[in-house]
Amino acid sequence: MERLDPQIVLGAYTLGVFPMADARDAAGVYWVEPRRRAILPLDGFRLSKSLRRTVAADRFRVTADRDFTAILRLCAESVAGRPETWINGSIEQVFVDLHRKGYAHSIECWDGDRLVGGLYGLALGRAFFGESMVSRATDASKVALAWLVARLRAGGFTLLDCQFQTPHLASLGAVEMPRARYMELLGAALGDASSAGTGVGVADFGALDRVGRATASVSGSVVGKDIVQLLVHTS
Repeated sequence: MERLDPQIVLGAYTLGVFPMADARDAAGVYWVEPRRRAILPLDGFRLSKSLRRTVAADRFRVTADRDFTAILRLCAESVAGRPETWINGSIEQVFVDLHRKGYAHSIECWDGDRLVGGLYGLALGRAFFGESMVSRATDASKVALAWLVARLRAGGFTLLDCQFQTPHLASLGAVEMPRARYMELLGAALGDASSAGTGVGVADFGALDRVGRATASVSGSVVGKDIVQLLVHTS
């Protein structure tokens, strides 16, 4: 199995490039630089009435970085009706390493004690690169994405990269653009690429947890109604 260097992977993301594999058991990876790139504007997330009700009702218990490895492996599973995964052992290992270093993060949706969906990605500067999301229960991935957008807005992020456009992402507000325009947005979100993730202007993935102490519900923790309020508020 090819072993990816975390620093090389971080450097690739600052250049708009990311790794993929042909299959779960592929020995190596290839590097992708799409001509057209999808992003989800953080002020353009489409919170439908039905999704708003689901989020507000706390249909799922939502956590952040509670079990990064589990959500990554859930995303990598091949199931009926889902294409062969592009997450091989090399990509899994480097993202576990990046999570330990504080760069990679996950959002998990739980039904009781069962993990039923979520997503994971990479944070650099004020950019968040969404890698994969998964749902094993109706609307679990949509709820995870809603919580992610609220968390990124609370933390001062300016770019949510979705890599490739899909009908599912488009229905939630994702837009597609030429690579040149994407690189402009990426450069603005990273600032000085040589210090991305470590210098001034770095966003805070954990800010929402602290916001909860001041503005969340009586329980003192952020709940679905607080997420809806963050999403419908125009900055």
